Amino acid sequence: MKCTFVDVAPESDFSIQNLPYGIYSTADAAEPHVGVAIGSHVLDMGALARLGLFGGIAGLDAERVFGQPQLNEFMSLGRPVWRAVRLALQSFLSDGENATRRQVGSVGAVAVPLSAARMHLPASIGDYTDFYASREHATNVGTMFRGKDNALMPNWTHLPVGYHGRASSIVVSGTALRRPSGQRRPDPARPPVFGPSARLDYELEAAFFVGPGNALGTPLSVEQAEERIFGMVLMNDWSARDIQAWEYVPLGPFLGKNFGTTISPWVVTMDALEPFRAPQPAQDPEPLPYLRTPPSAPAHGGYDISLSVDIKPSGRDEFFPLTRSNLKHMYWSLRQQLAHHAINGCNMRPGDLCGTGTISGPTDESFGSMLELSWSGQKDVPLGDSGVTRKFIEDNDVVRITGSCQGDGFRVGFGECIGQVLPALDLGL
Repeated sequence: MKCTFVDVAPESDFSIQNLPYGIYSTADAAEPHVGVAIGSHVLDMGALARLGLFGGIAGLDAERVFGQPQLNEFMSLGRPVWRAVRLALQSFLSDGENATRRQVGSVGAVAVPLSAARMHLPASIGDYTDFYASREHATNVGTMFRGKDNALMPNWTHLPVGYHGRASSIVVSGTALRRPSGQRRPDPARPPVFGPSARLDYELEAAFFVGPGNALGTPLSVEQAEERIFGMVLMNDWSARDIQAWEYVPLGPFLGKNFGTTISPWVVTMDALEPFRAPQPAQDPEPLPYLRTPPSAPAHGGYDISLSVDIKPSGRDEFFPLTRSNLKHMYWSLRQQLAHHAINGCNMRPGDLCGTGTISGPTDESFGSMLELSWSGQKDVPLGDSGVTRKFIEDNDVVRITGSCQGDGFRVGFGECIGQVLPALDLGL
């Protein structure tokens, strides 16, 4: 399918096969509202709704839903509505005789250049959970701190391990974050000290938004979980490894994680990702019945999404590669993560965000964190041929995550997930 409304380059992340959702504002329309990215433009979904493009879709009050400053209500409407809207958009963009298309005098009547859009968080995120679903990452971290023979904890191959994070400190791509301060214990023979983290790290992750929720006390099956995932974003779960190492026993991540999490602004729907399903790694032992894929669900739970992390070190104008990985390496699938989350009756709500955990692969270049690349600071990580090295993230460094699926002559991409680390505040302590 070809977009005839605007030009879309083959290398664009935002093809007509993609159509990701976001929340944006402009200098002329300061109130955040719903948009869809196509090529180098953003479609104003409210304007299209007022022209009647979505008028025949049952269960959708399009003018109201697409006039809101977040996607939560649209996420709540479910896959039949999502698919009907997607088909209407594709018809508008590809068919010059589309009834709504004939009403549009110019592109500027219903779209603005991406460069003119200020992006906001795509949803009001009530709850945020981060999983630990990459076997390679979990094995690497466990090997560093417990040894190769005890790398994975006994529960890891039986359930998707996760923790509840802090929704209030999730920020949209482009938002700078300050280096956190906290308790650290650099010398295990001495008491802890307080100060800025000296081992600040990125974590290459993806994340998914929940659509329709479930009632409190009502679990979700794997098949139901599949239908309740609205779409995905890229995520950088910034981590202060030294603060985390001192605090995490016995209850897990806290101040080493909750100071900031960056997500990309465009939500790529699961329908756009459907052609890129891939087998997930073999699970041994076989999961318990509630985590198994039923015959009625799609066989493959993984997705072939190429993921990259690059860094622009302080004082430099160019980015250098750090990580090249792929979501298909993830051991626990998105639907298994969501089904496990709700199996005890936990009520998920539209706009809840679930992170995958760091996505590492089997090779050194596919390690998804500085912790792994530097092997807990034991070696320097060269940044190309620049002569600059890193063990962890330094002040004013910029970290950029990108991801995409490559089709035949088109790309389904996520845009950028980018953030800069500012120096810690001087607390005078």
